[in-house]
Amino acid sequence: MTIIAEEVLLLSYEETEGKQLVSSAHLESALGGALLAELAVNGRIALDGKKVVVKDATPLGNDELDAVLARIAEDSKQRKPESWVYRLQSGKLRKRLLAGLAERGVLSENHRKILGIFPSSRYPERDASVEQKIRERVQSVLDGAGPDERTTMLIAVLRAAKIDRKAFPGLDKQRVKEITKGVWVGEAVAKHIASMNAASAGGAIAAAS
Repeated sequence: MTIIAEEVLLLSYEETEGKQLVSSAHLESALGGALLAELAVNGRIALDGKKVVVKDATPLGNDELDAVLARIAEDSKQRKPESWVYRLQSGKLRKRLLAGLAERGVLSENHRKILGIFPSSRYPERDASVEQKIRERVQSVLDGAGPDERTTMLIAVLRAAKIDRKAFPGLDKQRVKEITKGVWVGEAVAKHIASMNAASAGGAIAAAS
């Protein structure tokens, strides 16, 4: 079974050539949010006011999720979800999840160097049935079916990182907005991305002046 973060990854890469469809910054923010989403769906964390709290510290048996759960439980202070997205997102997380999908035969892992210098990695699908099932589940909800909590969280994270429009061209934006309204994990990812964009813009203005 795939976790939400893996589902985000599979929808963020082109199936045949394995090209990444969105920027690494957006994708990695989505993955940080997806880990929170998975813990929430499994009843391990929840939002108490504006802060993330642990409701059940029992491990789930997944290394990534259990490490995050322990990290939240052991933190000396309660933090806002966007703060956790910032702390969890990283290129190392993305690479670990991709490597795990490759080890399980879901993806292939192809490495090369552009111009013989710059490393580049592609992740074409090896077992297309895994992503197809995810797509069918999401498309059913986009077409009007009642969403379960896991699919709602997934769509909210995809929307926040603008992956939804890449993975599902022509989707009904109003339908997506209705599904994801008030989903705190999606809002956290969106806030983190907005703060990154603001910082980037501020840096560019400072450099120009």
